[in-house]
Amino acid sequence: MPWTTIVKSSRDREIVPNLHDYGSIHASFTWEQARQDLEGLRDNQGLNIAHEAIDRHANGAHASHVAIRWLGKNGTIEDYSYGQLQDLTNRFANLLQQLGVARGDRVFVLAGRIPELYIAALGTFKNRSVFCPLFSAFGPEPIRARLNIGQANVLVTTASLYQRKVAGIRAAIPNLQHILLIGEDRQRTAIAGTQDLWTRMQQASPSFAIGPTDPEDIALLHFTSGTTGTPKGAIHVHQAVVAHHMTGKYALDFHKDDVFWCTADPGWVTGTSYGIIAPLTNGITSIVDEGDFDAERWYRILQDERVTVWYTAPTAIRMMMKGGAGLVRKFNLRHLRFLASVGEPLNPEAVVWGQEAFGQPFHDNWWQTETGGIMIANYASMDIQPGSMGRPLPGIEAAIVHKTEAGTIELLENPGEQGELALRPGWPSMFRGYWNEPERYQKCFAGGWYLTGDLAKKDEQGYFWFVGRADDVIKSSGHLIGPFEVESVLIEHKAVAEAGVIGKPDPVAMEVVKAFVSLKDGYEPSEELRRELLGFARARLGAAVAPKEIAFLPTLPKTRSGKIMRRLLKARELGLPEGDTSTLEG
Repeated sequence: MPWTTIVKSSRDREIVPNLHDYGSIHASFTWEQARQDLEGLRDNQGLNIAHEAIDRHANGAHASHVAIRWLGKNGTIEDYSYGQLQDLTNRFANLLQQLGVARGDRVFVLAGRIPELYIAALGTFKNRSVFCPLFSAFGPEPIRARLNIGQANVLVTTASLYQRKVAGIRAAIPNLQHILLIGEDRQRTAIAGTQDLWTRMQQASPSFAIGPTDPEDIALLHFTSGTTGTPKGAIHVHQAVVAHHMTGKYALDFHKDDVFWCTADPGWVTGTSYGIIAPLTNGITSIVDEGDFDAERWYRILQDERVTVWYTAPTAIRMMMKGGAGLVRKFNLRHLRFLASVGEPLNPEAVVWGQEAFGQPFHDNWWQTETGGIMIANYASMDIQPGSMGRPLPGIEAAIVHKTEAGTIELLENPGEQGELALRPGWPSMFRGYWNEPERYQKCFAGGWYLTGDLAKKDEQGYFWFVGRADDVIKSSGHLIGPFEVESVLIEHKAVAEAGVIGKPDPVAMEVVKAFVSLKDGYEPSEELRRELLGFARARLGAAVAPKEIAFLPTLPKTRSGKIMRRLLKARELGLPEGDTSTLEG
């Protein structure tokens, strides 16, 4: 169904959005101007993420302001002011120096959302070493692979995770020199070949001077999985902080008194860029919840912590939709003024459900591990076209292109033309390479553009619309079918919680559309429901686009960041190798 534009009214806003006039700000913006919002190191000694996130606030009137409020699984609440974080991150940086960990050395952290993860990340930046986060849910083999690919020098983890996942592979990680363990309830640990983190932290000085930091010094190594081959390590530099800061201000509309909650784990790039860096550079309070998803718990956090800006994932939104809007209304969420989503395209139904349940829509945005920060977004000041990615950030030039067989790039400028989404290189958070894989990196660029691998289209108003990953698009009887469009229609049906769509080989049509759906509570798979869903989709999409087959699954395979793994659905359907499944949700 065509979705009605959600029109924003200035009369409804208590706070004027930072991007209050998209056209004029976009037209006049420069990255040099954005850099002026940050302080830089003393005596023109460069730019360091941790200085901008912690020290410049701790050294001023903001020292006592709560930077991180940590909510433990067991009900514990711990507040860390900017001044306290300065002390703790200084101690961690000094500890790294005592261990002989140098500029550019890789510090891996394998932990859940606990305070030590955030302290280690920021202390690593201060030491000008490279922060490399890992999902705590990884098994031993994905951990071993990433530690070896990234040539890990240090691993920070909990005693429990070490014993369960690392001890057995320790001998297979030759570069790893130091293991710092976090004991249960911060009790001292004594495991052979490791050191107790808090004992060493207490012995370290709380004073630390960040050394000269070239903006192009490597700061982050984020691993991302492809459909084949080993995980890729995307390299990001300290200069990226300019984009993290600016996109927090414009895309997430941070204001000085905000309480922000990013639900992402720092093992995923969103949990680092927007769970650690952006809220801190903007000087606001960030909520960190150790617990796993639970709708009622989440609503209580939004209420009790008076969250004003909330950044979450489509999977979580769809799970909340299963519980209905009635549950949301049991909580007082009047402080919540901006809702945003990322991880995979947000179906129109979910955008509009936000309006029904929270009194305001979810704002989708688009970016990748490789872009390091938000590139295209729906903004607080702009009308929303449900299902759209939005419009490019200031400083970002986006286009729809076609790469010819000769390797040249053609711009597709007619509204609605489908092609590959491309970005003009040059923004500060653009990845600078794949770790030790220069050829793999060079393949991402052509004709002066970064090619994202995502197919999209642009409408007359300049809004971009996601079609699908280039390798997900279905070619059926001469039609190019984006799986997202089919999935979005299927979840409009009252029985469907989630949908994943693939192309299945067909001798006549080349491919036919097959859908996999999981059902909402209260609905059971049946042949009658299958026929109803086929007819429902056919009526809305037409015979050429609608699925020819529908299968029911209890849950769909997803990455830990919430993306439905269509390639895994296809591999299982066709009996093909599943490839790298290390990021598969446990």
